[in-house]
Amino acid sequence: MTARGRWIQQWDPEDETFWNRTGERIARRNLLFSVLSEHIGFSIWTMWSVLVLFMGPEYGLTPADKFLLTSLVTLVGAVVRVPYTFAVAVFGGRNWTIISAGLLLVPTVAAFAVMEPGTSFSTFLLVGLLAGIGGGNFASSMTNINAFFPLRKKGWALGLNAGGGNIGVPVIQLVALAIIGASGGPRVLLGLYIPLIVVAAVLAALYMDNLASVKNDTGAAKDAARDPHTWIMSFLYIGTFGSFIGYSFAFGQVLQNQFDRTPLEAAYVTFIGPLLGSLIRPLGGWLADRYGGARITLWNFVGMGAATAVLIAASMAQSLALFTVAFVGLFVLTGLGNGSTYKMIPGIFQAKAHALGLEGETAAAYGRRLSGASMGLIGAVGALGGVGINLAFRQSFLSYGSGTGAFVAFLACYAVCFAVTWAVYLRRPAARSAGVTPATEEKPQLSYAEV
Repeated sequence: MTARGRWIQQWDPEDETFWNRTGERIARRNLLFSVLSEHIGFSIWTMWSVLVLFMGPEYGLTPADKFLLTSLVTLVGAVVRVPYTFAVAVFGGRNWTIISAGLLLVPTVAAFAVMEPGTSFSTFLLVGLLAGIGGGNFASSMTNINAFFPLRKKGWALGLNAGGGNIGVPVIQLVALAIIGASGGPRVLLGLYIPLIVVAAVLAALYMDNLASVKNDTGAAKDAARDPHTWIMSFLYIGTFGSFIGYSFAFGQVLQNQFDRTPLEAAYVTFIGPLLGSLIRPLGGWLADRYGGARITLWNFVGMGAATAVLIAASMAQSLALFTVAFVGLFVLTGLGNGSTYKMIPGIFQAKAHALGLEGETAAAYGRRLSGASMGLIGAVGALGGVGINLAFRQSFLSYGSGTGAFVAFLACYAVCFAVTWAVYLRRPAARSAGVTPATEEKPQLSYAEV
């Protein structure tokens, strides 16, 4: 391994001697500061989930207006994940972390400037769109960190990276709770984050590294886009992360509109679901490392369906206590599923490498190449699930005056996700037709059931 100007020219994490001597220390350092930047990015992306709680009748916005606003913020966060993924290869992981962290100042300062009664709805929409760039930090961070860790550590590392980023959602909601409780305004919240953004960019510049092997492989995204597993996993990620981010934006508004909670009452519980869902995500990755990502994902969708069925019953009965408990439970399951689905991605492409007859470092390089490139596309499509969730809630409240109709649609979605996971990654004939030997046969290769 050689480093020049924060560029590491040779990187082979699958070599245990290299990993134990120097690789692990460098990888963990980059993981730490990647988590910090991604964490703040998530906070900025989801800041409108709490800003709308500050926006009382004097702002002149209807519940439908607020759901539309959060939908568009989520949409931009999903779309920018694609170029953010490519940016790692173009600029380098460290360099892009510095740039992407600095860009977070734009939506934060803009929101600080316009956040007051009398501002037009169109202005709020425009400034909300700017906040969407915070969602891109996840894609570039996951692509970057994926390249640093060996396959046997990816579930844990990617789960920790994503969980540390996701926890930016409940953190900004907790900070908002404290500010609302102290009778502070939204500009206090925004003012706290401006110096934190600067700190994250400076620390990335001082302590992170670029990997030359990632920079030199800009064509991998085209190959990943042509692979059907990229799009299958994108759909499954809609069910897990799309649910997490969509519910993170919508939870407080549902409590306000369906159960007549005040902003402070909603804020008291809004952060709990995203917090637990973020903290549990590394466990989802660890369980996937141990038992197989496909198996954990399959049963996780069963749990998500059951929690959603309880939400439907609680919504129809107008039981706030049961609704809150079930919603928090659903958040926990989205976090577990986030970890297990992201573990599946490198495992799937490693399995394909073995099916093609590749071995050793050649197979590992093939898996890293396609999994790293696919993560941004999967993350982008998955985040679109958050758009769908907020639009579904908007339509459900317009049509029925509650979120019940939306929950019925979500239940159907989880059933389809369960079926796809089983049919593609756990049904043995599917594994054979893909050229992957099932785990029960003699001298097995890596099977999709083990991803």
